[in-house]
Order: sequence, then structure tokens, then C-alpha cells
Amino acid sequence: MTAEQDPLTDVKLREVLAQYPVGHVHTIDEFTRGSRKSPKFVVTADGGRFLLKRRARGKDDPIKVAFAHSLQNYLARRQFPLPHLIGTKADNNSMLHWNGWIFELFEYVEAEPYDGSLDATYHAGRALAMYHKLVREYEAQWVPPHGSYHDSDPVRNGLNAIPTTLSAHESVHGREAEVLSAIQQVREVYDHAADAANSLGLQRWQLQIVHSDYHPGNVLFRSRRVAAVLDFDAARIQPRVTDVANGTLQFAIIGGQDPTEWPEFFDETRIKRFLRGYDEIDTLTVAELRAIPALMIEALVAEAVVPIAATGSFGDLAGFGFLQMVRRKATWLARNADRLGTMLQ
Repeated sequence: MTAEQDPLTDVKLREVLAQYPVGHVHTIDEFTRGSRKSPKFVVTADGGRFLLKRRARGKDDPIKVAFAHSLQNYLARRQFPLPHLIGTKADNNSMLHWNGWIFELFEYVEAEPYDGSLDATYHAGRALAMYHKLVREYEAQWVPPHGSYHDSDPVRNGLNAIPTTLSAHESVHGREAEVLSAIQQVREVYDHAADAANSLGLQRWQLQIVHSDYHPGNVLFRSRRVAAVLDFDAARIQPRVTDVANGTLQFAIIGGQDPTEWPEFFDETRIKRFLRGYDEIDTLTVAELRAIPALMIEALVAEAVVPIAATGSFGDLAGFGFLQMVRRKATWLARNADRLGTMLQ
């Protein structure tokens, strides 16, 4: 039964919450941010405010959940800013198995979203560096996942699948040659970026646990300081610079409502400010800094290709329009990679 076929009624939610030491439950309100496949609810109870989450199918491998929870509990003990997991009444287990689903309960963090300011950007970079330093001392009880957007065969396979997917999900009749041309350009810039990062020695650099999904939607702020980092589900083993480059991309991208109107360039001041914050805590090597523009290209392409290849769209956005935006921005990064790499040193 899918999540859509198994709605969480108030009665079911209260049955789940009865497994936790939160006291009497007063209100349960749907939390609309994030994936619809993984429903979330803000809970007000005697014990405070909480966020209840039901894991989506495909995201509920108990081993992977156990690794993510162990990592989060370690970070909480080290005073890293994140929502603390709440254990069950029976055995203080952060992973509740209930009626064939996995549930998690977190403390609810009262904070604000990223406002695009340079101050918030700086502190986002600083928090990522603190995370990287802390997790180097973490001894994982569970085997962390591997894999990344860098030099990735799944990304290339996704590019190959996009023409078929778009034809089935989006009206591109009469534009097939345009679609193929865009995909070819994206593939070429992706491959060139992967080669550039490898030429700097990335494949020989030390591996460690990274966040792997560090973007403004996963960082909350108070007075432009980081109040909480969210969503450690994608944490894995990779060179730290893959995380830094993706964070730089996400906090420096300039967007808007319509991707077809997004400018090709990035906010270079925010790029520098994010990395300045990182450098306050954990210094990057010259080679890592030089690799960041190429890795930004790879991260940008990978983030778009996977959902477009699977569904023909990027969230609620038309897939081909989003792919055209990716081509423009990736091409701009490729043209400016040497200049940006020099600027960052």
C-alpha cells in the first residue's frame, strides 16, 4: 500500500504518538514542507513541540536509518545545532516500527529560513565546516553509504534516459532536436568538469562522512546564525570538498519563480562569503579550492538530471525548461571556472 493509499488519520497519529514520552497531545498539524511521500506533522503536547515524520518507502532501510540516527545522536552530544531525536517510551529507540512503517520524532526547532544575506551565508559555511570537523572523530556503528554526484555513471545514464522520459511526460513534439542538443551540451560540460576535478587529484583525497544534501532548505537560522542543520538521511563517505562545493552552489545560486528566466551567473559575493565562513573553522587546500567550480557544475547537473530522468519534471517545474536553465548555469561556470578558482585561493 502506498503512502497515498494509507493516509495518516488523527486516530492513527495519536496511536503513534502514544509510543513516545510527550504527554497529552493537544494539536497535530500537517507540515507541508518537504517530500509528499514522507508526511510530517507538527505536534503540540505537554512535553513541548515536536515534528513527527513517517519515512517514505525506499527511504526506510533500517540499516541506513540506524546509521543516520547514530550520527545525529553523536552530533547532539557534541552540541552541534540540529533537532534532537526523541526515543520511544518502551526502549528509548529513535526508530519506531509501527504497522509496517518507520516513524521518527524530533524536537521542533523554532527558527527562520535562509534570507539570502551575506551574514547568514557566512554562518552556513561555518556550520558545515564544524560538522566536517566533528564527524572525523565519529566511529560509525553502521556502514555508511558511498556514492556521489562526482564522475557518476548514474548521472550519465540519467542524461541518456531524459529524451524518452520527456516525450512521455512533457510536450516536446517538434523540439526533439533541441532536447538532444541541450542534453549533449550538458553531458559535455559535466564530463569536462569531472575530468578537471580528477586532474587536481580528487580521487586520491581523504574520505570522510559528509552531509551530502547541504542547501538552504536544510539550514534554519536565528538572527542569521545557524539554529539547526536538518536532514542527515543522505550522509555518506566522500571527500569533504564534494560537500563544500555543493553547499557553495546551493547558497550562491540565483533563481526565482520561473527557471527559464533565471540568470546564468551566480552570486560571487555569496560564494566567497560561504567559503570564508568555512575557512574560519576548517581550512581547505589550494587544490580543493581550485576544484570547487568544477564540482559545482557536477552537483548542479546531478541534482537536476536524476528527478527529470525519473519523472520528466523537477518537482512542480517542467523538466525541459529546468534542464535548459541547468545548461545555461553550467556553461557559465565552465567559462568562468579558471577565474573563480583563482579568486577562491
